[in-house]
Parts: sequence; structure tokens; C-alpha cells
Amino acid sequence: MSTPYPFTALVGQDDLRLGLLLNAVSPAVGGVLVRGEKGTAKSTAVRALAALMPEVAVVAGCRFSCDPGAPDPACPDGPHEAGTGVSRAARTVELPVGASEDRLVGALDIERALSEGVKAFEPGLLADAHRGILYVDEVNLLHDHLVDLLLDAAAMGASYVEREGVSVRHAARFLLVGTMNPEEGELRPQLLDRFGLTVEVAASRETDLRVEVVRRRLAYDDDPAGFAARWADEEAALRERIVSARALLPRVVLGDGVLRQIAATCAAFEVDGMRADIVMARTATALAAWAGREEVVSDDVRQAALLALPHRRRRNPFDAPGLDEDRLDEALQDAADEQGDDDPDPDGPGGGVPPQGGGPESDGGGSDAGGSDDGGTDDGGADASGREDTGSGDAPAPGGGGEQQPVRAGEPFRTKVLSVPGLGEGAAGRRSRARTEHGRTTGSRRPEGALTKLHLAATVQAAAPHQRARGRSGRGLVVRRDDLRQATREGREGNLVLFVVDASGSMAARQRMSAVKGAVMSLLLDAYQRRDKVGLVTFRGKDAEVALPPTSSVDAAAARLESLPTGGRTPLAAGLLKAHDVLRVERLRDPSRRPLLVVVTDGRATGGVDPVALAGRAGRLHASEGTASVVVDCESGFVRLGLAAQLARDLGGSAVTLDELRADSIAGLVKDITAAGRAA
Repeated sequence: MSTPYPFTALVGQDDLRLGLLLNAVSPAVGGVLVRGEKGTAKSTAVRALAALMPEVAVVAGCRFSCDPGAPDPACPDGPHEAGTGVSRAARTVELPVGASEDRLVGALDIERALSEGVKAFEPGLLADAHRGILYVDEVNLLHDHLVDLLLDAAAMGASYVEREGVSVRHAARFLLVGTMNPEEGELRPQLLDRFGLTVEVAASRETDLRVEVVRRRLAYDDDPAGFAARWADEEAALRERIVSARALLPRVVLGDGVLRQIAATCAAFEVDGMRADIVMARTATALAAWAGREEVVSDDVRQAALLALPHRRRRNPFDAPGLDEDRLDEALQDAADEQGDDDPDPDGPGGGVPPQGGGPESDGGGSDAGGSDDGGTDDGGADASGREDTGSGDAPAPGGGGEQQPVRAGEPFRTKVLSVPGLGEGAAGRRSRARTEHGRTTGSRRPEGALTKLHLAATVQAAAPHQRARGRSGRGLVVRRDDLRQATREGREGNLVLFVVDASGSMAARQRMSAVKGAVMSLLLDAYQRRDKVGLVTFRGKDAEVALPPTSSVDAAAARLESLPTGGRTPLAAGLLKAHDVLRVERLRDPSRRPLLVVVTDGRATGGVDPVALAGRAGRLHASEGTASVVVDCESGFVRLGLAAQLARDLGGSAVTLDELRADSIAGLVKDITAAGRAA
């Protein structure tokens, strides 16, 4: 077994280390989610923590790591008699992103269950992680149903496995740690809330710290065992401190005064539900124990807020996690003043942790998303003139016009679902119909490989004609492997939603471009909720460019959209051909994920010889490959040429105006797309 990197040898990353250590002291805190850019020691820190965890006593031979002092009465390997047991190191179990449900919760031997009535249960990763650490790298890429199972087990401290009337329950209490790179997509807000703490990590910009990181890493790679030996004393001291803090934890007093501060702080930041209050209370208690105190003070509450609230105060998916420290101090001060606290100052030495996600380096979704500095501030007065778009901005300026500064997106709104026709087999999501492992049962088939979802009726029907030939004499059904039938299920899949946005001069009227960006932002929000991949192609001037390659990070697409400049001619055909190139590559990378092309344009095309006809040919190229498409018609003014509607016909899709999209009146779009797909 390879020697892990010492936890005490980590350079910087104070928030990350503190969040992990607090969970080691009190697993009831609820785990920690580590968000940050790649290459910031997220995984290294989690794996290093395992070496610091105290040994655990387990019942000898129990596959579910029961405590010999208080064995689980419902343990599938039980019942156990209380005894001394054996000691072993706490486990760190890693959950792969591509794991199946059975690998996570365990699996039953269906054949033995049917033929012998035996609960032959094979434990999963949740059982392996009991009383240890369960680590999920790239937790934001984990399928939703696995995340639900994982977090339910973490909340209840038990795992339940139900398979066709056979039920197994076992204890599953573990320290849950998830790491993620926000550039690759976000967790849903309700799942974010299930993690007790969150920390933002970023590479330091200080030269000396970066030099020290490289120096230590090179030394570790050259001689892992020797490097670990040099940090053995520090590791032992930290391990002893964790043990001492665990022993002190039950004696820590959480007074009414600090409890009121916790409640007032959560109310001031308008977090949903009561989980934040409970997590803050547990975190403040762990902080006091970690500091060697038997009473929680205001500094602990402040520190707990910085760890427990940033990911809970997001009001929409595009808000970056973070906490306003000035507002936090005001909330704590107000609560202290109301109760006449003798020590109301929360700015003591114990609260010196940088704000979570408040600095420019910790903006996970936008730091690499291409948003320029002028994309969020220079256009603050873009609409100050208040001029309405009368259609005069539709004509491109002579010579192509100059580039204009980006304008802010209009207010997003709720949209109807746009889906791809037919039945797909892509990654689980919430947009289009697909054959999935989860959903309603639609039929059965012979299993290919391991049986995962038994279709009981079909299995019995297959086995019934052979009972006499198999010499059945008792009440049990004689079932062979060939009789087993896999249930086929229909659910929803996520798609690749590729936006092709016209950023030419004909779209540059500020009021109109703001509305266009608002519409695209609304569709991006819908894509976020439906677990899609998104991409962004823009065209203006003489050519088109891939502003954002297909990604799971909708935040990154929103940032690119905000900073999108406008102006110049309208190379519509170039935009469609660039989109065709993107889709061609994505079909090779992920052939099961079906695309949905969303073209946002007024349909006008300029530059070159017969640009409108060239755009039509490009559209028909997409139609010939069966790509589902929608054209968002942005034409305005009294004179309408209907070019966007013609483009939609060339694409074999449907057209909808901005007004129809905003008015929530596109209920017929899915039918139109389906009809177009069948006609093709």
C-alpha cells in the first residue's frame, strides 16, 4: 500500500484542513464539500485525513463493522454478543463516479432468494464505509439517484436495500467528504444543503507558498516513506489532538446566548429550513472542543457561519457561494445586543478565517469561464438612455459596424421544456424520454451481464412451464439462470443543449440584446435544472467561434454570455457550420447523449455571395442528420421578413419568438419538434 501524503505537510488551505478536522472530531456535523479548481490538493487532503483517524473496534468477522460495545441488533450478520472485538484502522472508501446503485448499497442474490428463500446479501460501499470515511471525488458528476441514496444514508445513519419484497437494513454512519470542480457543473441546491460544511479552495498567488508546495511535493515523490517519516511527530500530535477533542466534545456547553446568535444569523441570511441552524450549532460545538474549551463562544459561532452558510445562501444557481462578513458581524452584534451579552465582539482571534468564496480566486464558476472584467461592471449604465428598440438597429452598419460593449442580461424567466423526440439511452437527466435504470417499468428482457433490476412477473412466467421437467416437488419455484428477466424502464435523460447565438450588429440594439440574453439565460437555467451539458457558439463579424465547448458547467456558460460583445456583420452560415463541427466531435465523444440545437437569431445573414441561401444549406445539413432544433426568433420592428421561420424550416425544427418564449406560451414546441422529427 502506498504511503499517503502527510496531512500536516499540506501548505496553506487552512479552511480545507479545518473543515476536515472538525468532521473528524464530530461526524455529526454532516460532512464537508470541497469546491475548487483543479490541482488544489483536494483529494490529497482527504486521503491524508484517513491516517489521522483513530482506530475503531469492530466485531470479528462482521462485514458491517459493528461496534463490539454496542452491536447493531439489526445487523444482517448478527445478532452479535457484546464483547471486546478487534481493532483496525478507520477505512477510507472511495465511491467511483461510474458506480452502479448495487455497488453503492449492496446487492442481493436474486436467484437464491427466489429458489431458496435465502437473504444472500453482498454488502456495498456504504457498509464498507461504516465508521470510516466515504470519499466521493467529482461528486457533482455523480448521477442524481446515487447522490440521493448516498445523502439519505448519511442523514439517517443507515442503508436500506429493497429488492422485490426482500428487505435488508444495516448501519451506515460515516464521514462524508465530496470534492468537485465547479467548472464541470454544480450540485443541485437541495443536495448542496445536505453537506454540513463547504470550503472553497484555490491555488495561492504568493510565490513563496507556491515554491514550498512544489518543494514538498517533489520531496514526497522522490521518497514517500522518508518524507512521511519527517512529519511523523506532527502527525502523531495532530492525531492525539483529535482524540482529545472527541473526548471533550460531550462536555461542551452550548449556551442560550450563542444559540440565539446562531438562530439570528441564519435568519439574517434568509437560509431555507432549519438544517443550517443545527449544523452551525454542531460546528460551533466542535470548534470549541477543538480549541480545548468547554463552552461555545461568539468566535465559534462566527467561524461556524463561515463554514456552514455560504452554500446555503445561494438564491439561484448562478449565484457564487460566499458570505458577506460585514453583514455577518452585524447579525452577531445585533443578537448580542438584544441579549445584553458581555462579550459581543465576534472579531476575536478565533475568527480569523478568510471569507468563503468571497475573493476573486475562489469564484469557482466564473474564474475560468472567460468573463472579462468589463463584462460585469462597465455596462452598468448600458440602458440609462431608456431608448426603446424601434427596429432601426436591425440594419448592420456600413462596413460591418464597430464592436459594442456587452450589455447585461434581462431578468430570467421560467420556460417550457424543450425535448428531443424519440427514445434515447443517454445519461440520466430530466429532459427527454430515455431507457434508464430508474423510472417506470415498460417491459422485460434477458439480462446482459449482471442482473440489476428483476422483472418478477416475467421471471415467474419464464420458469413456470419447466417446473415438471425440473422435478419440482416442494412449494418453492425451481428457477434457473436462463429464467431471470431484466426489467426495462423508461425515465428521462440529459441532453447536450448547444446554443448558437447571433451577436452581430443587427442584434446590437441594447434593449433587444438584453432581452435576448435574458431568454438564453432562462434556457440555461432550465438546462441546469434538467442536468444537461451545454455549449455556446457565437457568430459576428466575419466568422463564428466556440465561446464555450460542451460542458456540464452551466455557470461557465452564463458567465460567457454576460461578457458577450456585439457588432459587425451576420455570418449565420458560419455559426451553423461551427455548430455542426461541435456536434460531430461530441457524437464521437459521447454517442449516447442526444443534442438539441437552439439558434438565437433574427435570421438575417450578411457577407459573401447569397448569405441567406448559404445559411439555408447549412441548416439542411443539420436536418439531414436528424438534429432536433429550435430557432428563437429575435426579429423586431414593424417590418418582419420571416427569415428566422424559414431557417427553422431548413433545420427541420420549430421557431418561437422572444415574446412567445417570455409569455410562457410555447406549449406546442415539443409537439412541433416531434412532428418535424417524424416527418424527417
